[in-house]
Order: sequence, then C-alpha cells, then structure tokens
Amino acid sequence: MFHRNVTPNLKAALLVMALAGSIFVLQAEAQSTSQAAAAPAPAKPVPPTVHTNLAKQVPMRAHMYYQGVWGVDSLTVKYTESGEIIRFSYRVVDPEKAATLNDKKAEPSLIDLQAGVKLVIPEMEKVGKLRQSSTPIAGKSYWMAFSNSGRRVRPGDRVNVEIGHFRADGLVVE
Repeated sequence: MFHRNVTPNLKAALLVMALAGSIFVLQAEAQSTSQAAAAPAPAKPVPPTVHTNLAKQVPMRAHMYYQGVWGVDSLTVKYTESGEIIRFSYRVVDPEKAATLNDKKAEPSLIDLQAGVKLVIPEMEKVGKLRQSSTPIAGKSYWMAFSNSGRRVRPGDRVNVEIGHFRADGLVVE
C-alpha cells in the first residue's frame, strides 16, 4: 500500500493521522446522535394558520366619506357558513342619504376582480330578492345577500359593492 521510498517514520505519521481523523469523525457522530437523543421530541404538527388581512376595517378617510356622502357606516362583507351566500351589511346614519342603497330599482352587485366574478342578489319565488329595501331608519342595520354559487368568492378576498351610484371598494370578505 505504501510506496517503497517512504520512510518508517513517515509511515507511522500517516498512520497516526488516519487514526486521529477516524477518531474525530466517530466523536462528531456520537455527539450529533447524543444531541438528537437529548433533544425533545417535536410537538404535534401545528395546523396552518389562516393569515387574516390586518386592513379589514375601513380606513378613517373612507369611513368619513361613506358617512358624509352616503349616510352609512359599519360596512361589512361576510362569508356564510355554507359559502353559498355572501352577506353585505351596513348601518344607516343619515336616512336621506342612505335611500339610494335601499332603492328597489337599483341592482346591487358584488365584484371580486381576483376571482373574476360579479355576484348578484338571488330572487326567491315566495320571498323575493334577498335584500332589505324598506325606507331606511337612522341607527338601524340593513343587509343584502349575494349568491356565491361555486364558492368563487372566499374569505380574505377584496371585493367591491355597487348599488346604483353607490360604490364601496376594497372591502375584505370576513
């Protein structure tokens, strides 16, 4: 294995280095296995967290705009448990200004640009359209339900609601 011209001292030195290297490798392996054994067992897998958008609330400037121009506040868009309906609700502050939102002639729509859909309010045979269209009263909350068949709009999506000339942009589906 060794060349004939290698001196006995050099052979011994090479043998010592080879042994020292293998001892070092064995010690490193022993340390890593003892550390792995000493390390606590990993906890149960953590279910993935749903990252909610922190900008769910309407910005103050938009809040003031909806109150001043349209007479409404507390705009919310909620995904129902089944996912087949998206509910838009608002509270009336000024009934005269909010009359546009309750106008029976205005066709509301909910638009999700990411999903590429425009949802409408379904009309039931005996009930009629799933929305409130009575004369608005200050301090009272009103709602309308949009059909989400196919569940294209999902929680966390940003949507726009249009009712006649009223338009609320960037509302987050809760």
